[in-house]
Amino acid sequence: MPSHQTYGGSWKFLTFIDLVIQAVFFGICVLTDLSSLLTRGSGNQEQERQLKKLISLRDWMLAVLAFPVGVHTTVLPFILIEMRTSHHQYPSRSSGLTAICTFSVGYILWVCWVHHVTGMWVYPFLEHIGSGARIVFFGSTTILMNFLYLLGEVLNNYIWDTQRSMEEEKEKPKLE
Repeated sequence: MPSHQTYGGSWKFLTFIDLVIQAVFFGICVLTDLSSLLTRGSGNQEQERQLKKLISLRDWMLAVLAFPVGVHTTVLPFILIEMRTSHHQYPSRSSGLTAICTFSVGYILWVCWVHHVTGMWVYPFLEHIGSGARIVFFGSTTILMNFLYLLGEVLNNYIWDTQRSMEEEKEKPKLE
């Protein structure tokens, strides 16, 4: 595609950036699972400490990037499977929202920079709307990303609170 051979290449498209995010995220998931299997029962505290760091990175990536950015692509079913099969600890709400806002504003600035350098918008419809409408659009997309972060947090809590409730129900002694 000609647009991929202009300034910024494929990196100017959110779909391509999301592809990289998902590849890194699922790579970290595999690495976490393998590390967990290899360190299980070893008693090596340094390995366990490193595994906890890896798990924290995996959880942060899901919360801040993989879920909110991945919602607009076809990887969403795989993200939902990952959320269902592995418990994820979300960062504090303020740090998570700060991180997703930083990503959103960074991408918006990147899109504006590409337009500044090339004179062409990454997304052609931006050419046909006024400056005020662009500001509203960019602001709305940032709000949407924040909403998707919160949706991921609620969904994660729902999945794991429901799972925990079911396990606690099974453990209760039956009254006869």
